[in-house]
This record gives sequence, C-alpha cells and structure tokens, in this order.
Amino acid sequence: MLTTLTGSPALGPLLARGALLSPFKRPRADADVPRTRLELPGVRVDPTRLAAYERVCGFATGDDSLPLTYPHVLGFPLAMRLMSARAFPLPLLGLVHTSVEITRGAVLAATGEYELAVHVDGLAPHRRGTEAGVVTEVRSAGRVVWESRSTYLARHRTGGAAAVVPARGPEPPAALAVPLPGRVPVDAPAAVALSVVPDPLPVLAEWRLGADVGRRYGAASGDRNPIHLHALTARPFGFPGAVAHGMWTVARCLAAHGTPDAVRMRAWFRAPVALPGSVTYAARDGRFELRGGDRVHLTGEVYPLAS
Repeated sequence: MLTTLTGSPALGPLLARGALLSPFKRPRADADVPRTRLELPGVRVDPTRLAAYERVCGFATGDDSLPLTYPHVLGFPLAMRLMSARAFPLPLLGLVHTSVEITRGAVLAATGEYELAVHVDGLAPHRRGTEAGVVTEVRSAGRVVWESRSTYLARHRTGGAAAVVPARGPEPPAALAVPLPGRVPVDAPAAVALSVVPDPLPVLAEWRLGADVGRRYGAASGDRNPIHLHALTARPFGFPGAVAHGMWTVARCLAAHGTPDAVRMRAWFRAPVALPGSVTYAARDGRFELRGGDRVHLTGEVYPLAS
C-alpha cells in the first residue's frame, strides 16, 4: 500500500504511539511484513539544521553538499511512522539499531529537492530475537540517488540455536568483492576462514565526548530518544547513563575517514558509547572502528563505486 505524505511527521507523537502499542506486540520472525510504502515529495534541507548536524558530527560546513549520513536524518521520521504503526510486528520500545548500509551514486546537493520513500523489506531470525530491515530511498528527478538499509533488533527468547544470523544487506558487487587486509572472502573455505584473524586497525585519533553530545545531535537530527539525552532519562531503560546515538558514531567516523562521491558504506553497532567518555578512532584500507579501551563500539567498511 502506497501512502504519500504532505509533510514530515512529528517524532514525539510517533514515539508515544509506538510506546503505547509495544506491550501488545509479540515479535517473531515469521510474522506478516507490512506492505506499506511511505513517500514524501518536495523535501528540502533546512540549512540551519544541516549546519548544526555538520558541527556535532565533525563534517566540514559551508559547501553545497550533504554528508553521506544526512539523508538518514531526513528519512528517520518516515521510518518511525512505519515502526510505530500497529501493523509493524516488532515493539518499538527496546528496539536496537544493529546495522546500516548506505549506497550513494553521487554527492547530493544541499540545495536540491528530493523525494523520500521508506518501506520494510523483511524480517529475519537473530540469535537474540528478530530483526527487521527498513529501507530508505532518496530520489531526484525520479531516479534513486541514495539508499540505506537499517536493521533493527527486537530482543526476545528464540528457543536456542535455530535462530542464528541477523538480516544483512547484499554483498558488494563482484568488481568490489576483493578482500581488504585482514578480511576473509565470502566464498573462502571454512579452514581458511578460521585461520585468518583480522589485523588490528591503527588508532588515528582519540575523541573526548561531552555529556551534551546526545542532546546536540538530538536537536540537529530530531531524534530525541531519552536514552541519549540525560542520565536520568536513560536509567528507566536500563542504561546507567546517557549513550550516544548510533548514527552519530557512524557519522563522526565518516567525517574523519572521508568518502568517495560514489560509495557504499556498511557499519555494525557493537556496543553503546557512554556519555561523557573517551573513544578512539581507528582506520585503514577502507575499514574503520570506534573503540573504548578494549571494547569495540562500531565497525565499518567503505567501498568506492564506479560513478
């Protein structure tokens, strides 16, 4: 079912609706997937919010281009409308963002006009519950110029080892399926896969994160989830203090790493980043990580695409 919106939905009421419906949902991988596709035409970027986003994430400001991760911010209210709806089979409360894959054909102009579209592309069993894949598309003049696929995990009992792997996006195109240092080719024999240990990435920077990072990113992105804002609002959800937005950690790493104009990026969220705190950024040969001591918070890869 196609639904065309006339304006971006407000996040506050969506969060409230999702919270109210969450106790009535019993997640499972074989549940019906909603066929709704939400579209929002005529989208333009607010330059003030964009500048605030660039500052908090560490991107250069003042040029006519969107950071690779910014269209996620534009599409997030639509994704929240889908995930807070009665037809979405997973409870919004406790839903964990586990990975994101972004493909961009060329740099998007900050002054352009775009059409957004969001849909759920499936459910998959995970060793800790059930994952949903949510796809966001950005179109310009009828052509897809940016696309992302995020996976969100609803944790619940799975009955053992039967549910084993999270949902994943497609593998890189054949032309790009060359193993980076320390990586194992997808079709490598099991004996080879078990014998190869990824090389540790060299640390390139250390970042000290203030307690206000979540509030600043929330103001710029519109994502004011209480777990990111204050220790007092995070504790009822099981966190000892506020934690950084996962998409902020990706954006901060990409601001340091840089991205080609035509690019595919993948990132996996491993552990939350406590605020305030310190993290180290490590990268080499298209791979990057965010660490806190011996704990890995985020891993990612950047692939150039033929433009």
